[in-house]
Amino acid sequence: MQFILPMTAAAVRRGAAMAFATALLAGCVHPITMITETAPPRSQAHLVPKKVAYVMTDADRDLEVVTPGGSGDRVSYFPYRDLEKSIRDALRAVYRDVVVLRTAGDAKANETAGVSLVFAPRIRTESSSSSWISWPPTSFTAEVSCVVTDAAGAQVTRVRAAGHGTAEFGEFKGDFGLAARRAATRLTSQLSSEIRRDEKLR
Repeated sequence: MQFILPMTAAAVRRGAAMAFATALLAGCVHPITMITETAPPRSQAHLVPKKVAYVMTDADRDLEVVTPGGSGDRVSYFPYRDLEKSIRDALRAVYRDVVVLRTAGDAKANETAGVSLVFAPRIRTESSSSSWISWPPTSFTAEVSCVVTDAAGAQVTRVRAAGHGTAEFGEFKGDFGLAARRAATRLTSQLSSEIRRDEKLR
């Protein structure tokens, strides 16, 4: 038989102090969003007359990431879910038709749908803050790297773009993901530019 001895008041206080210190070290996790409403201009007269696709699985959309904020706290977000609009907007600024695929490599489905190119994005993010008193990140970087294949699955090229955003404490005004959204806006613009620049993607 196992006997559990009652804790003394001093032991209880020590345990509470240790739990409080651990909580301080761990910091809190605050949700933010990277979704931006800003999109590159889309000129019908200059669009490439192709139908392209990007791959975004349910697992991608459900991937949650936690990165540093300020005052020892962290921020959480869903990079694929949040940046899907940015990727779609970047493609729509270049191509006539853009569709999404739930899985990659289905050559028959691509052929049936008339898809010429398939973009498979991988996303990396970083955040930090110069503030010791507030938690929203003041610096945020988002990077997307896409392997681009033809309809049959053969690699055509790779394309990469990155966006960096900053925000100061006085700018937040309840918009705690401001630096992240600024990064997403710049990422969208650079991605469309990089696609246009690659002759293999025309």
